[in-house]
Amino acid sequence: MSASPSILSGVNRPRRTVAPRDLLAWAGSRGWGWLLPAALLAVWQVCDSYRWISPQVLPSPRFVFDTLWDLAGSGDLWLNARASMTRVAVGFLAGAALGVALGSVMGLSRRVEAYLLPTFNALVQIPVLAWLPFVLLLVGIGEPLKYILIAKAALVPVTLNTLQAFRQTPLALLEVARIYGYSQRQQVLRVVLPHAIPTLFTGLRLGFTKAWLSLVVVELVASSEGLGYLIVYGRQLFQLDLVMAAVVVVGAIGFAIDRLLDGAERRLCRGRPAPAWGSA
Repeated sequence: MSASPSILSGVNRPRRTVAPRDLLAWAGSRGWGWLLPAALLAVWQVCDSYRWISPQVLPSPRFVFDTLWDLAGSGDLWLNARASMTRVAVGFLAGAALGVALGSVMGLSRRVEAYLLPTFNALVQIPVLAWLPFVLLLVGIGEPLKYILIAKAALVPVTLNTLQAFRQTPLALLEVARIYGYSQRQQVLRVVLPHAIPTLFTGLRLGFTKAWLSLVVVELVASSEGLGYLIVYGRQLFQLDLVMAAVVVVGAIGFAIDRLLDGAERRLCRGRPAPAWGSA
């Protein structure tokens, strides 16, 4: 009586082994990015151990970690982080939506670009803080002030990258689309937009970075809660451990959201279908 093919295939299938060289290569590719932060942390610890810098100027890593743990345990960290993330979410979404709309309109129409782009480029040169007194007179010191400044910061890179994204489609592909009888709408959806997705996501990532930076700046100037407020509060009390703990949280949240956007971009671009010539 012979054994079934399924059993034999399960018994005779060779085990997949991982060579040490492959494992080291994988660890190296994943670990190189953490080499510099680990080195900086080691230098920080050495400076504290040998008292090369006063603890009042540079608190020890353990002291900063304890402060961060206390903030998390008391709930203050979550309350301030939630306030900051709510502000950046509202401002970024508003600025990104307006930037995509404005950039796509200019990208699809040379005439609109000729009318709007010179003025837009002039306004781009004005930093976010320069708008603060003007917006403050218009809307006061409340939440709308923060939303407007964050949206302005996100608007600039999203608009410029969207414009570039809609202009980078090869002319040969547009000619082929016209030959196949594609309408203007079909050309945009099936030819222009698939090629624009990577640059669009680059603009969104840059826009979020600018929005996150402007959030901290705005909270440093005018806020009673948020991660930027924690930094100001710690500086006023000369509690540099609180300042550094808030800075660590700002960097960690910004890095995590940037990785999420990068993962979404990779997944979307990997599943992006090729233009279907001949299908109307």
